[in-house]
Amino acid sequence: MRGVSITRSSGFFLLLVPLGFPLISQAPGPQPFARPLECPEGDCPLLQGAPRTNGMRSGFVRLKPGATVGWHTTGHNEEALIIIHGQGEALIDGHEKQSFTAPAFAYIPANTRHNVSNTSKNMLEYVYVVAPAAGR
Repeated sequence: MRGVSITRSSGFFLLLVPLGFPLISQAPGPQPFARPLECPEGDCPLLQGAPRTNGMRSGFVRLKPGATVGWHTTGHNEEALIIIHGQGEALIDGHEKQSFTAPAFAYIPANTRHNVSNTSKNMLEYVYVVAPAAGR
């Protein structure tokens, strides 16, 4: 390999690597990218965690009028909803419902059972972002 030298010193081999030469442990992490928000219906993943990200997941959801995503939890992850089109409600166990009309933003804490419903006569479209809560 050019720029790398191996030296024997007192029974040990030393591998000398000049600064700026990438080591295997310094492999590139997640890389930036852009993509269109296209989703025929339902839940279409945008980010699915490692190796594309360091733990963040995301998706684009399209809910028909009157539909819900169903009760669920994101475990030790926080969730943000960016409402692009329509109106609905974030139903969160132990809390009052959070009504929204696009454009809007909703936050759901970690370890919280929740559901999202479309309360309008039009399609509800939103992007969710799920990421590990601090200290997790």
